[in-house]
Formats: sequence, C-alpha cells, structure tokens
Amino acid sequence: MNIDHKLSQLKSRFEELTVALGDPGVYSQQRKFAELSKEHSDLKEVVDLYNKLMRIRDEISGNREIIATESDSDLIEMAKDGIYELNEEVETLENTIKFKLIPTDPEDKRNAIVEIRAGTGGDEAGIFAGDLFNMYRRFADLQRWQLDILSLNEATKGGFKEIVFSLSGQEIFGKLKYESGVHRVQRVPETESQGRVHTSAATVAVLPEAEEVDVQINPADLEVDTFRASGAGGQHVNKTDSAIRIRHVPSGVVVECQEERSQIKNRAKALTMLRTRLFDMEYEKKAKERAESRKSQVSTGDRSAKIRTYNFPQGRITDHRIGLTLYNLDDIMKGNIGEIIDALQMQDNLERLSALAES
Repeated sequence: MNIDHKLSQLKSRFEELTVALGDPGVYSQQRKFAELSKEHSDLKEVVDLYNKLMRIRDEISGNREIIATESDSDLIEMAKDGIYELNEEVETLENTIKFKLIPTDPEDKRNAIVEIRAGTGGDEAGIFAGDLFNMYRRFADLQRWQLDILSLNEATKGGFKEIVFSLSGQEIFGKLKYESGVHRVQRVPETESQGRVHTSAATVAVLPEAEEVDVQINPADLEVDTFRASGAGGQHVNKTDSAIRIRHVPSGVVVECQEERSQIKNRAKALTMLRTRLFDMEYEKKAKERAESRKSQVSTGDRSAKIRTYNFPQGRITDHRIGLTLYNLDDIMKGNIGEIIDALQMQDNLERLSALAES
C-alpha cells in the first residue's frame, strides 16, 4: 500500500466534504448533511496528521538545502542535527497514521451479550464459570458499563452451568470480542479433598448485540412458551408463568429469559437475545473468513479454540494466541483485564496493518 497516495486521496476527499458542507443545498438535506458531517469528522484527525507530516518533510528538505549550499560549518551541523530529530518525528507520525488507516470493525461500537457455560470438569467447571462472570462483572464496573442478567442456570456446588448477560456502554464489543473461546483453569478444586490440581474449562461467547433494524423476525416463525421461573434453592421463583422461551423455527435457535417478574419484559429480552443470536451467525461466518484470509492469531471466529489458561497455584495467566504470560492472576480475577485486552487489540491491529500493506 502506498501510504502517501492513500493520504493524498483522503485529503482530497476531506476538502471536497468541506466545500459540500458549506453548500446551502446540502445543509437543507438533514440526512445527507449528517452523513457528510460524520465522514468529514472521521477524516479530520488523519488529514491533520498528514498536514503535520508534510510540514516536517518540508523542514527536512530545507535543512538538506542548507547542507548542500552553505559553507558555515556550525550552520551545517545544526541542519544535520535538525534532520536527525525531524526524521524521528516523521517515523512516529507515519506509524500513528498507519494505525489510523486501519479499517475499524463497524460492529465494535455495539453493546454485547455474553454467554458463559461450564465445560469439562464437573462441579469445578461451574464454579470457574462463576469466577469468570465475577471477573467480567468487575471489569464492567471499572468501565462504567451497565450489566443486565438475561438468563442463568445455577450449578449445584456454586457458580453456573450457564449464565447470559448483556452489557451496555461505550464500544463494548470491540473490547470484549477477543474473550470468545475456551478458558481453562488449573487449581485445587474446593470440592477436592486430596489436594490435587485439576484442569477444568468454561466457554465464553461474546456476541454483538443486534437491534430491531438489524434483523427482521417474522412472528409466524416463532414458537413461544411460557413457564414458571425457578432457580437453585428456590430462588427466582414466581407464582405466575412469567418466564419466556422462544424458538425460531427456520434456524432452530432457542432462547429463554426468566430474570424479570414481568412476562412482557422477559419476552422483550428474549427477542433481543434471539435477534443477537441470528445476527451473530452471520457475523461469526464473516469473522472466520477474515481470520482465514490473514491467518489471524486473535481470531474472533473460532469459539471452540482454547485461548487462555488460569493457573492458580503459580498465580499465572497465559493467553495462548499471543504468547502473553502474566503473574498477576489475583488482579486479573478482580476484573483488571485491561492489559490483556490491550495486547490482543494491538496484535489484531498489527495483523490488519500487515494485510493492508499487502493489498
């Protein structure tokens, strides 16, 4: 990819938009004006960086001219020092601009629905699923996101066989999408009397939440059942059939919600879950295609892959996709997963930048 050619094109487009936004005829068309304003705003930062880059390059050319034409040794030495410093600025700017040119995933700004399910490991797997939920709950608190439980099935010894919850806030899916996959835990289970280290697992699926405009659902395609909500130990018990189970006949997808006392609220949440599952099917297919095309290490398209190991005896956590190992497991389990997420985002950006350069 010729970056200068790309930047020149973006600058020309930015200037076109600047002129168009000053046209009364465009201003009177609210929808068109809003679209052009957004594109103009999105381009402004990159164009400003490009203009700064061009100014620095002009300074370098000026210094080179001094070296070629002047006879004053002090002046020549100052020009050489200036070129060295300006070249460092150019390198930093070019790297910044390259990352700005990486196309973003349009779904990154969406809210998310997260599903955690106990895997292999019996009772310990359920306990670990509960630990993962608490980790994400604490991370959500740190991010000031709103968490809303949609469905849960408690495990007999603690934790969950399955828990589904939604997260609302700023750019949630873009941060959490790399969490999808198999999470493995190594520790002495609370249920183990012999003190031996066991390995258990739980799966996490992070889905971009769909809105009504994203997925059109024909009511004739739905089979809706109501039932009485219940939970382990008699929790969440209602005396009315407020819980909702919906089956989408064409796809076979089944969702249920029983966390609200109101059947209407449970139905609304169940429909959101259904739309999200249907939307995610298409998203996951595209994610796999993208990952295969650039052999991505941090693919979000394979949720059966083992992505991370939590080793409690050694206080160690390892993300196998990028070879990242940290020895702050206690902090991680308290919701401080930002360092891992940042590393995964950086690796994904580097892969996308490499693919962009080859295009």
